[in-house]
Amino acid sequence: MLISILINIIQTLSTVLLLTVLASVLLSYFLPPYNNIRVFLDRIVNPLLVPIRRVVPPLGMIDFSPVVLIILIQVVEWVLISVLSRLR
Repeated sequence: MLISILINIIQTLSTVLLLTVLASVLLSYFLPPYNNIRVFLDRIVNPLLVPIRRVVPPLGMIDFSPVVLIILIQVVEWVLISVLSRLR
């Protein structure tokens, strides 16, 4: 029962983080950088993107670090759920 709860928590946190990254990316096209919503989302997402940007620099005007972050979130979620599922 506890493992099922942990799996649900991991899935929920992963989904929320993915949606936050997507919202940050999409709103960066429409809102100015000093907008309160963008500032809030950037405070959450940028600390996760900075280490990725050191390894994967932008190619011209295209920043692939959010894509890498989304993939990493999904991989971490999959690994954690796999480990927890084996403990059942």
